[in-house]
Amino acid sequence: MSCVFCKIVSGDIAALKVYEDEHTVIFMDIAKDVDGHMVAIPKKHVKSILDCDAETLRNLLVAVKKVSEHCVDNCGYEGVNLLNASEESAGQSVPHFHIHIIPRKSGDNIDAWPKFDGAIYEIEEVFSKIRIG
Repeated sequence: MSCVFCKIVSGDIAALKVYEDEHTVIFMDIAKDVDGHMVAIPKKHVKSILDCDAETLRNLLVAVKKVSEHCVDNCGYEGVNLLNASEESAGQSVPHFHIHIIPRKSGDNIDAWPKFDGAIYEIEEVFSKIRIG
């Protein structure tokens, strides 16, 4: 097993687990970039949301909601950012599906939204390409 997140699930790598249930683990991110930064992962190994089955996704999102609500209801935060990158082209660095949870307070000066250079194509052109149905 070479997946670092699977090693956290198995206990081979220690982590500060904020929440754990039968399907999910949420632990403190070791990046030390933002106070309260957590990572939520399914215990089942799936690479990204693109190969994640509906039940695993549902279980992960239920846990993310639970921890997010806890941060707001009990820990003095006012909101959360949820961040995910699926596949290398999107910036995914660990090949195990995960969602970053960043607890937020007004005036915390965290800019968690990516900077974009602007769209290249007309919105209608992209819409006709990605529209379902």
